[in-house]
Amino acid sequence: MNGPARITALAVALAGMVLSMSGCNRLAARDQLNKGVDAYKSAHYEEAIGHFQRATQLDPTLPMAKTYLATAMAQNIVPGLDTPENMNTAQQAIGLFQQVLAVNPNDVNSLKQIAGIYFSVRKFQEAKDWQKKVLAVDPKDPEAAYTIGVVDWTLVHQNKLKALAAVGLDDDGKGNVKAPKKVMEELKQENSALVDEGMQYLNQALANRANYEDAMQYMNLMYRNKADMDYGDAAAVKADLAAADDWTSKAMGARKANEAKKNKGPGGITMDSSGNLQ
Repeated sequence: MNGPARITALAVALAGMVLSMSGCNRLAARDQLNKGVDAYKSAHYEEAIGHFQRATQLDPTLPMAKTYLATAMAQNIVPGLDTPENMNTAQQAIGLFQQVLAVNPNDVNSLKQIAGIYFSVRKFQEAKDWQKKVLAVDPKDPEAAYTIGVVDWTLVHQNKLKALAAVGLDDDGKGNVKAPKKVMEELKQENSALVDEGMQYLNQALANRANYEDAMQYMNLMYRNKADMDYGDAAAVKADLAAADDWTSKAMGARKANEAKKNKGPGGITMDSSGNLQ
């Protein structure tokens, strides 16, 4: 065999070895992925993370491997804890979901997961921004709109408690008409836009899920915050509180209807609205 022929034969052999190794790696990666899923279902998250990491190393192109790895890592995030270790875990999970989005920018699951992680570690503005990205892909997603409303209420409530505590008061949930005018005027400037936005998104959630009892409860809370914004206008405050009570009644009615509907369902294994087996 002459020189060029030997080189060609060697190249073919090497290519075959590479393909064979690549095929073996893909099979091993899928095995690791399956083991990771089993560990995750058993709530063994550290074990699942190890399997998913090996799966991504063996086959970086394996579908869902990075998503599963990021999801497992997110389970180790402690809500509300801002220690460097917890924040590093959160950022690692976010980074993996962003890698998924680099391939598929409209992956709603990754968008929601990032938003949820930011909410968990109390990065509220980031949580809102990512939920708005969800709505840019799916404008009819009720959970995304609802979560924005919840974030806005959380920020409003924090601002209110801080302002009232400074003058020795607690929130009375009825417009705080006994609070000093200066305090309430400053609070109005700080909270008005958040109240308006929160109500807008809660209404959007309800427009796309009419029986959304949690959104109704937050509408009740938002109307009580609107009563603070209407400080000094007794008629407006009265109307806000009446609307709040009305939303409480609607939430109770929706809860009863939802429970009745659930109880009428077939026995055995069922599937919820998110497609999860129960």
